[in-house]
Amino acid sequence: MSTPTRADIRFWFQGEVVSLSGISPQKTVLRWLREDRGLTGTKEGCGEGDCGACTVALGSLDPTAPQGVRLRAVNSCLLFLPALDGKALFTVEDVAGADLHPVQRALVDLHASQCGFCTPGFVMSLWADYQDRSGPPDRAEAASVLSGNLCRCTGYRPILDAAVAAWDYPPVKLDRQPAAQALRSLAALPALSYRHGEQTWEAPRSLDALADLADRDPGARIVAGATDVGLWVTKGLRDLGPLISVGAVDELKQIRPENGGLWMGAGASLNDAFEALVRAFPELTELADRFASPPVRNAGTLGGNVANGSPIGDSMPVLLALGASLVLRKGAVTRQLPLDEFYLGYQKTARQPGEIVVAIRVPPAVPGSAFRAWKVSKRRAQDISAVCGAFSLVFDPRGTVTQARLAFGGLAAVPARAPQAEGCLVGHPFDDVALAAAREALGRDFSPLTDGRATADYRRVVAQNLLTRLQAEVSAGAPA
Repeated sequence: MSTPTRADIRFWFQGEVVSLSGISPQKTVLRWLREDRGLTGTKEGCGEGDCGACTVALGSLDPTAPQGVRLRAVNSCLLFLPALDGKALFTVEDVAGADLHPVQRALVDLHASQCGFCTPGFVMSLWADYQDRSGPPDRAEAASVLSGNLCRCTGYRPILDAAVAAWDYPPVKLDRQPAAQALRSLAALPALSYRHGEQTWEAPRSLDALADLADRDPGARIVAGATDVGLWVTKGLRDLGPLISVGAVDELKQIRPENGGLWMGAGASLNDAFEALVRAFPELTELADRFASPPVRNAGTLGGNVANGSPIGDSMPVLLALGASLVLRKGAVTRQLPLDEFYLGYQKTARQPGEIVVAIRVPPAVPGSAFRAWKVSKRRAQDISAVCGAFSLVFDPRGTVTQARLAFGGLAAVPARAPQAEGCLVGHPFDDVALAAAREALGRDFSPLTDGRATADYRRVVAQNLLTRLQAEVSAGAPA
């Protein structure tokens, strides 16, 4: 017996449930707002999720959030319309009431806007954070919240001043009850099965239904936040073909402890996944903050980042160093595969046609181990790594290395471990002799490329210097 489905996109927006059909599933929320609704407060800047001018907020059911609705800032320039199904959408037009909202008033009073083009995006990032926060951010927290928003004329000092000063005004919190009631009604509807011409978007509600759809249509593209494949449409003008979304499968969003380690569902957002990883491995704090931006981390998923297999993805070196494995499923058959056996070549993985990534399993830290991860890029925030390195070493009581996992992104066609450098460390104390051997071995493990981010020589030297930093910190017992 087939499961009932629904053919129209439905979401809560400006006080009512909106129903859409007859629109390409590859149309972005940004284009719909500006072209179809005439709501031009949301701006298009870069069109690739870097500048933040297009920022909107999405609301979803979450029993741990105020009034049961979680608000998160996302980039509307990469968000496909069907991804709104079952959600609440908020834009800059929804922020002010009879008077400006405190975040808007602070931006005005502290002269934090000049041309104003970027201001709506700053407002939405600050507004979404304001709604879920119980007290004012400090300047470092404000900078992190706004790391996905670029300003080309005002300068960040008054903007950061305004982010903190917004809390000096009388509080204005969103009443989420109307949205919560609408979202509960939408959750009771059948799953979305959307078609426009030859373009389709399937959004199953269960893992079984997802696995069945993927197995029956192995040529369909699996999408989550579309923070990467969205660029194929906005920049490459590609037709993505049939799409199967994982966004409505709650089973894939679960993150839970497992035998001292972590089970992280492939559909968990990058934000939630890194929060869990940082709790287990505090050494990841800086890299997690520098991984993309809050709007990208809120939309993208850990499973999507891993399955994408980008050679410069920052999560993969971390997971490789931690000894993670993948849970894969094709139809009713589930298997587990070590992550270091998943990447076969550039944009080529061991995932079989019709097979989906269910979860990433991270084992517990080994007693006597040391873990570090560092990202090297031209900018601190919102930048692609030139080199990302993650390292896990296990020592015996005498200080001899018994296990070594050295993983890098940016040095090869895939994120990969450095087996020859690892071999130079295992069985030896991590002294200057072992370090020199491991530095030299990296030249045999990798042959980096030169591109717009860095030269091959720069990447090689940086990778070697990260090993030197690792040895300096581990030998001195320095904190991460």
